[in-house]
Amino acid sequence: MKQTHKNIRPLFVSLSFPFLLFLTGCWSSHEIEEQSLGIGLAFDKGKKTFIEKELNEQGEGYLRKDLITSTYQIITSQVASSTTKQSGPQKKAYVNVSQTGDSVLQMTRELSLRSEQPLTAHHMKVIVISESLAESYGLEQILDLNLRDNDFRPSCLVLISKGRASNTLETKTAGEIPAFRLVGIVENAYRTTRILPPMSLIKIESKIKSGSSFLLQNVLSVNGEVKFAGAAVINGKTHKMTGFLNEEELEGVTWLTGKGKGGVVKSFDKETGQQIVYELESMKSSIKPRVKGNNISFDVNIESEGRLSENWVVSGNPFNNDFLKKAEKSSEEEVKRLVRNVVEKMQKEYQVDVAGFGNRLRIENPKVWKKFKKDWDQTFSETLINYNIKLTIKDYGTSGGLKK
Repeated sequence: MKQTHKNIRPLFVSLSFPFLLFLTGCWSSHEIEEQSLGIGLAFDKGKKTFIEKELNEQGEGYLRKDLITSTYQIITSQVASSTTKQSGPQKKAYVNVSQTGDSVLQMTRELSLRSEQPLTAHHMKVIVISESLAESYGLEQILDLNLRDNDFRPSCLVLISKGRASNTLETKTAGEIPAFRLVGIVENAYRTTRILPPMSLIKIESKIKSGSSFLLQNVLSVNGEVKFAGAAVINGKTHKMTGFLNEEELEGVTWLTGKGKGGVVKSFDKETGQQIVYELESMKSSIKPRVKGNNISFDVNIESEGRLSENWVVSGNPFNNDFLKKAEKSSEEEVKRLVRNVVEKMQKEYQVDVAGFGNRLRIENPKVWKKFKKDWDQTFSETLINYNIKLTIKDYGTSGGLKK
């Protein structure tokens, strides 16, 4: 028996050894501390930075046109360790590096000549494109590499900046990382109707392939501070930015699509001129196409339930049903104003459908849609739209109980 054990032990060891090779981890990969993690990317019209100019004067250079300046927001192990170990005023928790050229891939590779740590885009959170660049080039050109390269996550958020996109990747708040800040603001959509649902790379690719016009959230930047303000209108045929919706107009789109998770409607009492603030708790919208021969029209039905959150009308008693009806009516008229204004801008000024009217026609009347699909934006600009809006105040906050 003992002899048998002696024979089995060497056999067991020899058979186990090959399996140990699979337990060594990713032995051929780069360690995390040896990499620069790209978390944010900004595209601007070409403008060489001071460092690029200085390097160029010393002999740096390769054949290219200065069409685009790419700014990469990077987190490295050195940045992270210096930030956490700093005893005095905190340093920036990130590094921004810019490169100017005409090929996004080539610009990325150029960074390898300036840093010992290779740039990886697996953790890229946000891409910001400047308004001036989006007006000059189609998104399928600007984002071609990002859409092709599987290093970029399909969920990466895309925004438009009215000024220099690189400015949105700056902050003066110690320890704050601008790319994460931008992504975090999107998550505040449950508090306002002025934030669009996230537009990711995969969604943009779908819009480009379908030829549909759409919106991209706009972000402003001033002295290290940022604010989401309105949206850029992207034309479905050219894929370029063709216009802009302000914050109120973006609210109108949110009501049209019924995709709002929260927000307020500020209206004014007709008798006193004092403001009434309705806070929505739920929202739903339906767009119903009507087809008679070659004539197309739409019925927009919007419903919402909410609360009377703020009332400046001194004589307005929230326990009085007549006053509640007036408050509801006032809020309904304000929503109708927002909706009508943005539809008029879409139809008359930009002649694009960015609210999904064509999509509803495609779903409910595919044969009709096939007929008008090619020139839908033009057809939409001449279409009659009817509105039916119903807002219901369910409570008045802590100053009152449920409405009977």
